Amino acid sequence: MRVIDVRRLRTDLEQTKAALARKRVPADEVERAAALDAAARRLATQADELRARVKSLSRQVGEAMKAGRPEQAEALRAESKQLGDDLAVVEREATGVDATLRDAMLRLPNIPADDAPDGASEAGNVVLRTVGFDPARYGPHNRVPHWDIGNELRILDLERGAKISGSMFPLFRGGGATLARALCQLALDRNSDAFTEVRPPSLVRTPVLEAVGQLPKFADDAYHIERDDLWAVPTAEVPLTSMRAGEVLAEDELPLRLMAYTPCFRREAGAAGRDTRGLLRVHEFDKVEILSVCTRAQAPAMHEEILNRAIGAIEALGLPYRVLDICTGDLGQSHARSFDVEVYAPGCDMWLEVSSVSWFSDYQARRAGIRYRPVGGGPNQICDTLNGSALAVPRVWAALVETYRQPDGSVALPSCLHPYFRGATSIAGSLAT
Repeated sequence: MRVIDVRRLRTDLEQTKAALARKRVPADEVERAAALDAAARRLATQADELRARVKSLSRQVGEAMKAGRPEQAEALRAESKQLGDDLAVVEREATGVDATLRDAMLRLPNIPADDAPDGASEAGNVVLRTVGFDPARYGPHNRVPHWDIGNELRILDLERGAKISGSMFPLFRGGGATLARALCQLALDRNSDAFTEVRPPSLVRTPVLEAVGQLPKFADDAYHIERDDLWAVPTAEVPLTSMRAGEVLAEDELPLRLMAYTPCFRREAGAAGRDTRGLLRVHEFDKVEILSVCTRAQAPAMHEEILNRAIGAIEALGLPYRVLDICTGDLGQSHARSFDVEVYAPGCDMWLEVSSVSWFSDYQARRAGIRYRPVGGGPNQICDTLNGSALAVPRVWAALVETYRQPDGSVALPSCLHPYFRGATSIAGSLAT
């Protein structure tokens, strides 16, 4: 399995190092991968030559025996045996180098897009626009954090969630549970005009996580069921991307548009003490993902479409938001270009990321082996992939209950959610259980 095109290491090594340096990848990591590739190719050539020599000697042994020259045949057999031993040594070395090269290539991130802004960290992200934000619109009743609102209305029970599963596993109840479900159904309904709904498994095999770039680099952030070698999905992007793994699609099938609701599981390794109150950072949450497999020519328009769909859900909910262009130092492992959508939560007084809309170029499809057959003929081409959160529940839930909290403590519901609330237009609290 390769990730970035290994030919870049052979023909454009300096340019590749410069491109990956924008993602803070040390040059020696790229050079090491290039050296391993050269060693792997050298050993492969050496093994081929030895095999060819052994095959030739085998033929010569037969000819010598037919000609009545047993001494010559025995000498040729001895030479063939020695070459066979040499070949076994080379093959063992090649297997080790190939495995090391594979690991090194899997750890190299995607090449950032030329138009991605440069920056060393999230501080370099560029705010493209802010919509609907007016600090003066919020009264004291809005400046209450969602964990307090949830406790007061008995719609968010963090204590019992922790009792069941440990910290950072929230338990929703009553109107809070209905709100979580309603947000997911809203996102599915809004995108059903163009995206095919899928309900994928919540557990996936190791190659499926490797295909999207989660493994091996982010193994510590994932939940692994060692007995079965299965992983809990961190996002529906993972199974949706691999639905067509190893397949050759017809160009006229593209772009594929898929969407899925799944629970998502993340260890949030290293997050201790960092934005972990309430729903700001949790181990399990519900999310609707939208994803596309397409050609390179289709990718820019698809990226814009997915971004607009993510924004549209936030606008329908009436939440202030802003759009960020993610800089190279903050781009994810697999990402070539990303835009984040953030909503403002007045009780936390924070901008919360609720959607990351990303173009992966051919990075994921190359890992997964997803190609297409051009309409006009010619060799098969590797597809591009893109995805975005149509709606991720926890932070939208948090921003919504803070934004729509009323002076009497109830939470008004945006009109787009009314159909999912069995006639209710607000959340006034849940019965004790």
